[in-house]
Amino acid sequence: MNIMTRSYQLKRRAESQGKTRQKIIEAAIELHQTKGPAATSMGDIAARAKVGKVTVYRHFPDEAAMMGACSGLYFQRHPFPDPDAWRSIPDAVEMLRQGLRETYAYHRATEAMMNRVIPYMRDQPVMEPYHAHWRRIADVLAAAWPVTGHIKKMLKAALILALSFETWRALVQEQGLTENQAIQLMLRLVCDCPPRPE
Repeated sequence: MNIMTRSYQLKRRAESQGKTRQKIIEAAIELHQTKGPAATSMGDIAARAKVGKVTVYRHFPDEAAMMGACSGLYFQRHPFPDPDAWRSIPDAVEMLRQGLRETYAYHRATEAMMNRVIPYMRDQPVMEPYHAHWRRIADVLAAAWPVTGHIKKMLKAALILALSFETWRALVQEQGLTENQAIQLMLRLVCDCPPRPE
C-alpha cells in the first residue's frame, strides 16, 4: 500500500468517525431537550443515533464528556446575547430595557432545553459558562448606574433576578405576562434600587 492510498484511507476513516460523533451529539441534544438529561441513558443515545452503545462510549467515555460536547454545540448554535453591544446606549434604563429584550428572546428560544437541563444540571461544572455569562451581563448593566456600596449590591441582586431564566419562565410561562409586561415589571424592580445615595 503506498503512502497516498494510506493517507486517503486515514482521511476517510477520520471523516467517518467525525460524522458518527456528530450523530451521537445530535441524538443526545434531542433527547436532553425532550426527555431531559436525568432520563437519558447512553443506551437511549445509541438507539437514537442508530449506533452501538460501545460506539457511544468510544467517543464519550462518561456522562461528563457527553454533556460537555452537547453543551458546547448547543451554545454554539444558540449564542448568548452580547452585552458589549449595549454599552453605546447612554441611558441606563434604556440599556437595561434592551438587555432584557434580548435576554428574554434568548430564554424563549432556548426554553425547551433549559426547562429540562437547569433543574438537573444547575450546579454541575458544565453549566458554569452559562451562569458566568449572566453574571457578566449583570456586571455590564450595573456599571451603567452611578451607585456604590450597599445600593450597588442591591442593584446587582435585582439584575441577576431580572436576567434569570427562572424569572422569565415564572412571569411569562406561569403567570401569563407578555414579555413586554415582564420587562416593565423588572424595570420597576431594578429602578427602585438606584440612583439613591447611601
